[in-house]
Amino acid sequence: MMPPLMPTYARADLAFDHGEGAWLVTADGRRFLDFGAGIATNSLGHAHPHLVAAIAEQAARVMHVSNLYRVEGAERLAQRLVDATFADSVFFCNSGAEANEGMVKMVRRAMAARGQPERTRMICFSGAFHGRTLAMLSATGNPKYLDGFGPAVDGFDHVPFGNLNSLRDAITPQTAGILVEPIQGEGGVRVGSPEFLRGLRAACDEWGLLLAFDEVQCGMGRTGTLFAYQQSGIGPDVLSSAKGIAGGFPMGAILAREEVARHLTPGSHGTTFGGNPLACAAANAVLDVLLAPGFLGTVAERGRQLEAGLRRLVRDMPGVFSGVRGVGLMLGLQCAVPNTEVQAACLASSLLTVAAGENVLRVVPPLVVGAGDIEEGLNRLRLAAQRLAPVGVLEGAAR
Repeated sequence: MMPPLMPTYARADLAFDHGEGAWLVTADGRRFLDFGAGIATNSLGHAHPHLVAAIAEQAARVMHVSNLYRVEGAERLAQRLVDATFADSVFFCNSGAEANEGMVKMVRRAMAARGQPERTRMICFSGAFHGRTLAMLSATGNPKYLDGFGPAVDGFDHVPFGNLNSLRDAITPQTAGILVEPIQGEGGVRVGSPEFLRGLRAACDEWGLLLAFDEVQCGMGRTGTLFAYQQSGIGPDVLSSAKGIAGGFPMGAILAREEVARHLTPGSHGTTFGGNPLACAAANAVLDVLLAPGFLGTVAERGRQLEAGLRRLVRDMPGVFSGVRGVGLMLGLQCAVPNTEVQAACLASSLLTVAAGENVLRVVPPLVVGAGDIEEGLNRLRLAAQRLAPVGVLEGAAR
């Protein structure tokens, strides 16, 4: 019999009653350390007092009015994002997929406004994940996600991630831009090197293309800077954000330079819920924390602590783990056994993690995670590995 809630997820038989910081608690009192953060979304963890107060206060005043009217919280949030980034203007929406759709539309419209309407194609990369809409499934290019949904949406060409020669070979007179995640999350926490990202910028400048960064997962402080591009020495022309932008409240954003943003004129794009007062109150509260002096530096410090601990696990548990990837608090453990088995062993150790591509286990705690929580998480990862490691491996590690 079909359940009332569509079974589109293989959900764990686990429900949480409440949380605090990096911890979640079931109704019967079991405590779980959350190193998944709602898939890198609960940037301030659970029940953060400043975020909770901002949402409650705004909900008691007005939650939604539509974009037929000014939303002062959206104006303030846009100005803060402009002041902190490359962007000149911001469009707010509801999700990462919606932000990526709008970003591609923006690139195409800018090309048409330049008198080059034939430039509609985007170069994308193997291992990408850009969302679940039909167009973003096609931008992602993974046959598993496209299966059963008919022909792929045209306009997306794929090349190997990190390969600048293949990228240049793929540029045609119909190419409008390049769409890339600086760090691929779903694809296995694959980090684009600064040299690779600078090469993309150079290719766009040479060929008159627009550079679009998908920072839905790696943005909003997760790498130790507000956005990951800020560690590469270059900037994109347009960037998508979501996940951690409002600490778990649904929201997305497109940040763009004026030369791209000015072509989204009234009526050319829109959203019912995007940028409503409640979402913007949440996002402004998140920015209050992220932009406070020293906060992002602490994220980077906690990331170094977690990475060092993960490398010790790789050294001690070679039968379970084979490597570490990532930046800041967006880290991945390459697994020597199926990552789903490691994820299940972590769950049995009351630790929440997230599987990713290339047999990687994502370790993405809230940005407010404490040093003690990180050590506890590393202990639980070790216990999980011990459930899976051959006896001989454990004896060798002990020696």
